[in-house]
Amino acid sequence: MAKTRARKFILVDRDGTIIEEREYLSDPEQVKLLPNAAEGLKGLQELGFGIIVITNQSGIGRGCFSDETVQKIHRKMAEDLKVFGVQLDGIYYCPHTPEDHCNCRKPRIGLVINALADFFFSPEDCYVIGDNFCDIELAKNIHTKSILVETGYGEYVKKSKKVEPDFIAKDLLDAVRIIRDQKNKNE
Repeated sequence: MAKTRARKFILVDRDGTIIEEREYLSDPEQVKLLPNAAEGLKGLQELGFGIIVITNQSGIGRGCFSDETVQKIHRKMAEDLKVFGVQLDGIYYCPHTPEDHCNCRKPRIGLVINALADFFFSPEDCYVIGDNFCDIELAKNIHTKSILVETGYGEYVKKSKKVEPDFIAKDLLDAVRIIRDQKNKNE
């Protein structure tokens, strides 16, 4: 009997990576896709990857907005992406503050464990794409490759030299080029 290969996924940050960074975004009407974000996610899907969003949303724990508001924001983002033919496979978020010391706040791996329970994939075969320190550290914690995008906080994170991503991309569309090149090298 032949073994089936697990689908590969991109674990991608939300704020500053897919949508514009806004401090404690609490209004779905303020959701705005970053330039090249939808095209980049579409390109990743065309390469055969599933897309899972992994995001910290401490505004819930701080009382800035409700869980229901975050769900509305995610629906708006998903609708905006669907216009471009992008289908998100899942969205996982941590509602806690850093002071809560939970297991689901990036760079801890709790959200990835939750995604693993819903999707059959090997974390080592993923890429983590994001604009912040915690995204790069998450990739290291699950022993996979990281791509720092220069959108959102990415330019600052790059200049800080506090983390060492495997790759640096201008944006999500540029990340597609990097992943395609790596895929071609490995085939």
